[in-house]
Amino acid sequence: MSRVAWVGFDMDYTLAIYQQEAMDRLSIEATVDKLVARGYPPWLRELHYPLDFAIRGLLVDKHLGNILKLNRFKIVRKGYHGLKELSRNELRALYYERKLRHKSSRYHWIDTLYALSEACMFATMVEAFDERKQSVKYTRLFNDIRSCIDEAHRDGTILKPVMADPDAFLERDPSLAPALHRLRSAGKRLFLLTNSGPAYTRVLLRHLLEGQLADYPTFQHYFDAIICSARKPVFFQERNPLLLVDDDDQTSPAELPLEKGRLYQGGNLHVLEKALGVTGNRVLYVGDHIYGDMLRSKKDSAWRTAMVIPELVAEIAAHQEGRDEAYRWSDIEARRLELEDDLREQQQAVRRGQRATNGDAERGRADLAHRKQLLGAIRRQLRALDREARGLRRGLDRRFHPYWGSLLKDSGELSLFGSQVDDYACIYVARVSNLGNYSPNQYYRSPHNLMHHEL
Repeated sequence: MSRVAWVGFDMDYTLAIYQQEAMDRLSIEATVDKLVARGYPPWLRELHYPLDFAIRGLLVDKHLGNILKLNRFKIVRKGYHGLKELSRNELRALYYERKLRHKSSRYHWIDTLYALSEACMFATMVEAFDERKQSVKYTRLFNDIRSCIDEAHRDGTILKPVMADPDAFLERDPSLAPALHRLRSAGKRLFLLTNSGPAYTRVLLRHLLEGQLADYPTFQHYFDAIICSARKPVFFQERNPLLLVDDDDQTSPAELPLEKGRLYQGGNLHVLEKALGVTGNRVLYVGDHIYGDMLRSKKDSAWRTAMVIPELVAEIAAHQEGRDEAYRWSDIEARRLELEDDLREQQQAVRRGQRATNGDAERGRADLAHRKQLLGAIRRQLRALDREARGLRRGLDRRFHPYWGSLLKDSGELSLFGSQVDDYACIYVARVSNLGNYSPNQYYRSPHNLMHHEL
């Protein structure tokens, strides 16, 4: 951090942490009303939508009405059709026989906390249409859900209630303002880069920051540059013009240098780096979106990245609570390796015994029978260990999430989402204020990564 001159922040789910259930409920109600207006059955309003169903990192199979979780090798280990869990055999039949082309139009990633309501609605509606034996094209259903929720954001159906009553939708973190102050006190300069519009940005940041510290009478005092409506990820790829926003949200072409306290709109990576006067790893960008914030900034710039993962609080708690089961699971895996070695050794001995034609035939037959008994005993032990391991794994998964298990892991492997965090986030935290627990010039070191041949 000693090399970092500028620290940039996204706003939604980064500086502004939403109350997830309240936001999901608002999004679902707004979307269902628009679906009914488009001709979908009114009973959609009466369905129970389980707000705890979805997590980030899921893949929607729009064609089959399935929702899937992939590990870092892009192998499907868990999935649901509607709200009904798919068996291992069903998953193998559907997704193991041919390459899963997850980037095709058939699939859609649930990669933001905003999108959890989409997965919840889709799963619930698929289940409801199936139970009622009413025909529906799953692809059209999901695309309509996406279209309606986007429309609800654009026309203010979702944003206006949040602006009218921020307390009902936002978690106020008393440590946020001191954390930003600590960075500024160490000589860092701060900027805001958000896709939210100017009016929405003003309301949320006033609610979160103003009145917290006497030295910062307005939210603008925390930031040396504020850019709204940035249109990430294209912000990092295209050369869109930067506009100055006045108090009435009217825009005019902006000139450099940027004025502190003023709001800007649009722009691009090139013009922002020119305005900041720095490039590369002297900029740290803090955001929550794995693609729009982390991946694109990593691929299109040399910025350092910090990812905000609010789910980390529950992940750490579940990890600590399930520590004993995790240790037992590790012991089982170690014992399984030993038994598999024994199994291969006995199998080789049996094959050698079956090929032998010389020597004491009766003694050879007795030894062969003994070896086969050992093989049977080893296989029974392996099956018992498999049953115990599956039970432990299910118990551990339920500690993390009732449907999907850990956000960042999958049966001992990194989940695909966890792999993306590992690849594109230099560091990750549960919330921005966590940075205030360390020196602004902290050297964050990751553990040494071992490859399999080094273990």
